[in-house]
Amino acid sequence: MNTVRLDVGEDTGVAVVTLDRPGRLNAVDLAMARELSDVWRGLRFDDSVRAVVLTGSGERAFCTGIDRDAVVPQPSSPYMQDDPLLGVGPKANGLWKPVIAAVEGMACGGAFYLLGECEFVVAGAGATFFDPHTTYGMVSAYESMLMAQRMPYGEVARMVLMGGAERLSARRAHEVGLVSELTEDGRASAAAVDRAAVIAGYPAEAVQGSVRALWAAREAGLAQAFAQAPHLIALGNLPGARQAELFAARRPGFRTR
Repeated sequence: MNTVRLDVGEDTGVAVVTLDRPGRLNAVDLAMARELSDVWRGLRFDDSVRAVVLTGSGERAFCTGIDRDAVVPQPSSPYMQDDPLLGVGPKANGLWKPVIAAVEGMACGGAFYLLGECEFVVAGAGATFFDPHTTYGMVSAYESMLMAQRMPYGEVARMVLMGGAERLSARRAHEVGLVSELTEDGRASAAAVDRAAVIAGYPAEAVQGSVRALWAAREAGLAQAFAQAPHLIALGNLPGARQAELFAARRPGFRTR
């Protein structure tokens, strides 16, 4: 693998999956999308792994969503869409082992496909969360639907509608329930591994059954919402050239709350 690292602690039962494109702020290109899917599917068969930590390489970002240089041709119909990020999460690949996200730096846009399929999130104090879709003339569909399962409606709506002008601090994310634990900067991964090791020490069948039960409580609503997403995106997104213009003209200023 070139874009994802997998480290298995045989003594702890914990695997650490690291998004490894720090030079691109761990943005997901098509190669990373394939490798993530392969990693999750492979972990289903490794009985030595009983819990997983997902993190990003470097200090600047956990993940900044889809790489803007990735070329993804789309069908002309508003009812069909090819979205490589739909296959990057553990649940999308049938992995029912608990996954804990460890977030340092930025987590934005398509990062929510991953965070939305983790059991809980541990974040460093300097982590920030935001969704810039609307700023660039894009519909936030799957991202907002996943976050609506983890945060109060008003918080998700504000994050989505404020776009790139505002970022959710780790402190505020903890207050509204997106983040379950705050650490000092640089300590999120270590804390997540500690929590994962505790979980890995419990009987695997009970843990995995509990993960599956928790997801079952969410997936019916998500399936109904996801069914609306392709045509919402197709009808609401600006043409790619116009999106690129808005992206190039973006201003660096933002507020963090």
